[in-house]
Amino acid sequence: MNTTQQTHLPAYDHRPGTGPTLVFLHYWGGSARTWDLVVGHLADRDTLTLDFRGWSRSSGLPGPYTLGQLADDTLAVLADAGISDYVLVGHSMGGKVAQMVAATGPAGLRGIVLVGSGPAKPAAQITAEYREALSHAYDSAESVAGARDHILTATELSASVKAQIVTDSRTVTEAARTEWPLHGIAQDITVHTSMVSVPALVIAGENDQVEPADVLRCNLVPYLSRADFMVIPRTGHLIPLEVPAELIDAITAFAPAACPAARPDDGLHP
Repeated sequence: MNTTQQTHLPAYDHRPGTGPTLVFLHYWGGSARTWDLVVGHLADRDTLTLDFRGWSRSSGLPGPYTLGQLADDTLAVLADAGISDYVLVGHSMGGKVAQMVAATGPAGLRGIVLVGSGPAKPAAQITAEYREALSHAYDSAESVAGARDHILTATELSASVKAQIVTDSRTVTEAARTEWPLHGIAQDITVHTSMVSVPALVIAGENDQVEPADVLRCNLVPYLSRADFMVIPRTGHLIPLEVPAELIDAITAFAPAACPAARPDDGLHP
């Protein structure tokens, strides 16, 4: 695995293998290792995970920490790693970033998988009061644990994964931590999402309290021209950590290894 940390780029891990490359973008509170349980069972696939600007190993990078900057960073990382044939897999905040990246029509992008994604159109519940309260969800280890156990998840996690969630949610610069709840979550990107031309798979968790299936069905899917929609049973919002096996099945069915190059009128799957 190739690991890099340049002064101007977010840290990322690129593991060579069979393409197209699966590029994983983490949630607000996560890091590259949010995807460990998924990537670890994709042993033969070419994969790339990164720590967004301001988070984990990239916490030393200066702002801004906006969705637009995170999208630009993602494209810069792909160029630095020499990735030219890939699928974006974005979770929550990372899903909204994936929509922004895909809207630019980058060469080599095959499709996008949006996992419990921030929708293109903010849900009605995203009021100023909601955003202010959310901005304090990661104020302490105790508040992270409370959010993890009562809001973010619907299944039991291992002790190590529980500890990882707390550590990742606290390893962040203050400005990056508050950018998403105060601004990014409320940003309407319907114009951008409507420009996405590649196939998309939208995945919802049956018991997701953060991005409920009905919100994704109404506030995201209609803005994607070529979208399939599926609900994974029993899981909450932290799908990559709660049900990695089910997520792997969905991703690999959508973007199988070594599939032929897609033509403009082709999807990634039958």
